[in-house]
Amino acid sequence: MRLVLASASPRRADLLTSAGFLFEVRPVAIDESLRPGEGATDYVRRLAVGKAEAAADPSQRHEIVLGADTTVVIDGAVLGKPRDDEHAVAMLRQLAGRTHEVLTGVALRHRARTVSDVSCTLVQFAQLSEEDFAWYVASGEPRDKAGAYGIQGLASRFIERIDGSYTNVVGLPVTLVARLVRELVSPAPR
Repeated sequence: MRLVLASASPRRADLLTSAGFLFEVRPVAIDESLRPGEGATDYVRRLAVGKAEAAADPSQRHEIVLGADTTVVIDGAVLGKPRDDEHAVAMLRQLAGRTHEVLTGVALRHRARTVSDVSCTLVQFAQLSEEDFAWYVASGEPRDKAGAYGIQGLASRFIERIDGSYTNVVGLPVTLVARLVRELVSPAPR
């Protein structure tokens, strides 16, 4: 079996490499708009499945395609990637001093079968000052990150604790990926 990552995310690629997965990268673009009335769990699962299915090549019978999508949720609101630096500051203000959820939908596609699940990690942010907001946003790190922060980077100084998978917060719950791979390639029970 060959694993295909349907993402251009260097963080996801690094996590897979660190966990010993051999894979190729085949990024896809899909509409990532949140649908009216769609909950965060359904949203990340739908996007993960959509990415895996969009990257799948039916002629390749020996590949498993991995799609994933990560979002931050606070007070029921989905915080995707910030539009600009002001939006990043607004997101960070919402998170400062509070606990939020990080959800990652993971989907694996092999032939005509797709398996998926969602990982949830609780993250407690420290209180932040105006100087913290200005310094962090000026670093540029929040620009392409759900919730406007990267736990593995400069924002690590803002994280007081997590409850759940660290790799989920980075962008790919590796333990969940390994479980789904086993589930997908195991023979069906008789």
